Amino acid sequence: MYNWLKNRPKLIMSAGLLAFISGCTSVIDGNGNVLPDKIISTTTQLSQILADESWFSAFFVFPLAQVINFLTPVIGVALAIVVVTVAIKALTFGFTVKSTVASQKMQVLQPEMTAIQKKYEGKKDEQSRMKQAQEMQALYTKHKINPFGTILVAFIQFPVVIAMWQAVQRSEAVLNGVLLGAELNVTPLTGILAGQWLYLVIYVLMGLFQIGSMLLPAYLAKRTAVKSGKKAPANSQQGMMIGMFVFIMFISINWPTAMSLYWLVSSAAQVAQTLFIQHHYIDKPVVGV
Repeated sequence: MYNWLKNRPKLIMSAGLLAFISGCTSVIDGNGNVLPDKIISTTTQLSQILADESWFSAFFVFPLAQVINFLTPVIGVALAIVVVTVAIKALTFGFTVKSTVASQKMQVLQPEMTAIQKKYEGKKDEQSRMKQAQEMQALYTKHKINPFGTILVAFIQFPVVIAMWQAVQRSEAVLNGVLLGAELNVTPLTGILAGQWLYLVIYVLMGLFQIGSMLLPAYLAKRTAVKSGKKAPANSQQGMMIGMFVFIMFISINWPTAMSLYWLVSSAAQVAQTLFIQHHYIDKPVVGV
C-alpha cells in the first residue's frame, strides 16, 4: 500500500491525463485534428454545448475556451494561454499547497516507513499486519500526514486539468493562432522538418520544463531531508517518471503545436509553483499548513 501512496499526486494526474488524451476520440478525428463542429468560437452558445455534449463540456471546457478566445485579440494567443493557465493554478493553489507539503513529508519519512515494512517483512499473519498498519498510522499522525488526502487533492484537480486541456484543443483562437509566424495548428514535427526553428524551441522547452516539473519535487525532498538530519529518501519513482516523459515527448511531436505551447506553459508554472511552495511553506513553514 505504501509503495502506491508515496507516488507524487501529479504522477497520478499526468498518467490519468495521458490516458484521457490517448482515448479521447469524441472531439478529434483520425488525423489528430479537432472536428469542425467541436471547435468553440466566440459565437458558440452555452446552450448548444449543453444540448449536444455533456455538463462537463458546458460548465468547465466552454468557459475556459471562451476566455482564451476573448483574450487572444487583446494580448495574443500565447499570453492568453499563460493568463488562463496561471489563473487555474491560482484557483487550485490552496489544494496544491497541502498536497505538496504532505507529499514531501512522506518522501522525507520514506526511510522510516521502509524500516517499518522491513520489520514485518515476510509476516503474513493478521496480528503482524495490524501492528504494521498501527505503526505506519502512528508515524502519519506524529507528522500530521494524511496519505489519502494527497490522492484526494489530485483527483479534485484532475477535472480542471482535463477541462483546460480540452479548452486549448477546442478554442478557435488557439487553432487559428500564430506565434512569431508559427501556425499553432501545425505539428512540431512538420514545423521542424520545414526548417522553422520556433517549433523546435517550443518542443525542446516543453520537454525541459516537463522533466523538470517531474524531478524537482524528489530533489527538493532530498534536500529537505538532509537539512533536517535525516537520510535522503531514494527516488523510487524515477524510472516511472522518465518513462512517462519519453511517452509525452513521443506523442507530442505529432500533436498541434498549440498543445505543446500549453504543456510548456503549464509545466513552467508547475516548476515555479513548486519552488514557491518549497520556499514559503516547507523551508519556512506556515502555521496550520
